[in-house]
Amino acid sequence: MRKKRKSAFSRRGFLKGLGAGTGVLSTGVLAEQETDAAPATPVQGPGAVAITLDINGRPHKVNVEPRTTLCDTLRNHLDLTGAKRVCDRGTCGACTVIIGGKVMYSCTVLAIEAQGKKIQTIEGLAQPGKLHPVSQAFWDNDAQQCGYCTPGFVMAAKGFLDHHPNPTYEEVKKGLGGNLCRCGTYVGVRKAVLQAAKEMQGGRNA
Repeated sequence: MRKKRKSAFSRRGFLKGLGAGTGVLSTGVLAEQETDAAPATPVQGPGAVAITLDINGRPHKVNVEPRTTLCDTLRNHLDLTGAKRVCDRGTCGACTVIIGGKVMYSCTVLAIEAQGKKIQTIEGLAQPGKLHPVSQAFWDNDAQQCGYCTPGFVMAAKGFLDHHPNPTYEEVKKGLGGNLCRCGTYVGVRKAVLQAAKEMQGGRNA
């Protein structure tokens, strides 16, 4: 009677070989991925870092944490309190400033992101002994009550007129739609912007 010969190929051997091959393959793939990965960028923080901000034509050096907003930096580190921290969610416009020629909510911009850009706040509008035409128009038209939202409105109006020097009433209404006034002085605000437009650029509406 013939004895059965053991096969050189066994299930156990197959599994061992499969495991070893998978390990080698995985190692190769991971190594390739690590080689192709982009070099890591330097991480700032979490502690305070030194930055320089160009505000109202002057450089301001300040140490802030990378998570600090421009609004908090202006108010808490530079004592520029015109921009008001109200909603802190970019919905009310009380913290409005002009950054690089654009109207922006300072509560939505990190201070470190504003480096290298020209920042204008309401503190930088007036000339010695003379109000800016927008601020003067707000005064003339009684365009404020409690006044808490007024700095944001003035900056939004100034930025709007920089790009729309000859607006209509409806254009002003739409252009300042991102700023809220809980006292409801919208009519006075819009009249003030039209007056400022006339004085600044020869606008067609008083």
